This record gives sequence, structure tokens and C-alpha cells, in this order.
Amino acid sequence: MTQIDYTTVAKEEFTKYRERIADFLFEHLDQYGDTKEDILKAIDFVFEKHCGGLILLGLEGSEIVGSVVINHTRMQGYIPENILVYIAVHKEKRGKGIGKALMNKAMNLAKGGIALHVEPDNPAKLMYEKMGFVNKYLEMRLERPQT
Repeated sequence: MTQIDYTTVAKEEFTKYRERIADFLFEHLDQYGDTKEDILKAIDFVFEKHCGGLILLGLEGSEIVGSVVINHTRMQGYIPENILVYIAVHKEKRGKGIGKALMNKAMNLAKGGIALHVEPDNPAKLMYEKMGFVNKYLEMRLERPQT
């Protein structure tokens, strides 16, 4: 296997990677993903004024093999300061430690706590538990149409 480089996407590189990251996440999140439009919103949030977060890439040469998107919640204490919105590893590269390496780097870079949502049947749930994430609450949502 080729060496994987783990790098954060800087604001000046953002436009170069924006569509590529969205396409990658849309393809490799499988049944746990969202629409490309929603993925782009989370990516854009990182670089919007008064928002923030971070985007990490796992690169094999110039090919994206893994990606993490974390948004700042702008809160602290009662709600973790960060939410891991997306993490995905290329379908053909899974099981090689790329996701774990991305998560470790994200955990080291993010200031404050990190929350995430994971489906009960998602195989990544075990990795999150091994990394110290706990299921503190049962999430409940009231879904409303957007106006």
C-alpha cells in the first residue's frame, strides 16, 4: 500500500477541493450519507465567517482515500464544541486503518469535545467506542419541512 498523507484543508485550498470532497463523501458514505447538497453545506460551514471546523483528507498521491468534516457548534459545556458530520474511507481501502488515523488526527486537532451521530448498524460504531466515544443520550428529532 502506498503511503497515506493526512492533511487539513486550508482556506486557500478550499475551492480546489470543495467539489472533490463532496463527490467523494457522496460516493463512499454508502447508506449512511446525505445528498450532495447537504454535504456541500457542511463543507462550506467550515469556512464561513462565524462558523468553523475542520476538514481532513487522507491522500494517496492526489487521490482522496478518506475524509472527515467537523463543524464547530459554537457552544461549550452543555453541547460539545464540535460535531463530526462526515467521515468516509474509500470502499476499496477500508480495514487498513485509514478511518482510525483520520479520527485520531481529528480528535487531536479539534479543540473541546466532539459529538457524532452513528446508526446502530454502522460498522464504524465499534471503532468510535474503542476510541472513547460513549452513547450518552438517545437522540430524538422533530422533522419539519423547510420553509
